[in-house]
Amino acid sequence: MPTLSTLIPDADAILALQPEELAGLGLELITSITPEDGIGSPLHPTSFTHPQTLGTFPSEKRKEVEYAMAEGWNWLLREGMIAPVPGETSGWHFVTRRGKQLRDRAGVVAYANSVLLPRGMLHPSIVQCCWSAFMRGEYDTAVFQAFRELEVAIRLAGNFSADDFGVPLAQKAFGEKGPLTDRNAPSGERVALLNMMTGALGSYKNPHSHRKVQLSAMDASEMIVLASHLMKIVDARRAT
Repeated sequence: MPTLSTLIPDADAILALQPEELAGLGLELITSITPEDGIGSPLHPTSFTHPQTLGTFPSEKRKEVEYAMAEGWNWLLREGMIAPVPGETSGWHFVTRRGKQLRDRAGVVAYANSVLLPRGMLHPSIVQCCWSAFMRGEYDTAVFQAFRELEVAIRLAGNFSADDFGVPLAQKAFGEKGPLTDRNAPSGERVALLNMMTGALGSYKNPHSHRKVQLSAMDASEMIVLASHLMKIVDARRAT
């Protein structure tokens, strides 16, 4: 049976992890435990700090590791990945259906990152093109795909050719005489939207098409939300 110390022998490395990362470690361990291992199922809040779960750590670090893993247990409980056993009053819990689906560190981290990207608020085309890449942790790819989808939408909405792309495309589409320009809007707002469209494609689509860009999940989610917002503007202009 694997223990926490066999997965990550360095106690300081464990203490540097966030609660959701600790939760993923704990979930991976407890879903690998069988009744023959001595802890069995259902689970108890002490399951994460049981000697057979933790393994061997230096005595001066063991208490800190126990507290850290207790944070992981609490995160799982809050997110509905473990739940109290019905009718039990002694603190016993079980791994829920959601917990069994996620099962390990990778699944829990993907779930935690999905909270950063509000799927229900995204444009359907953005969800379709980049959600899977984001969930796999391919953040630069997800951002590129989102803004490429925006570029394609602008091209189709303005009836441009395949030779029109990037910043020049946005300038043609949202310029003073562009087909997607709202001529009823004040001049300053028209210019501001033009700058936002060109700036978004120039800053977020072009660099990702030329080189690898290191992004955090938070940075990528913010960029994808922006692409989704701009897609909705393009849809509105196409409709009119």
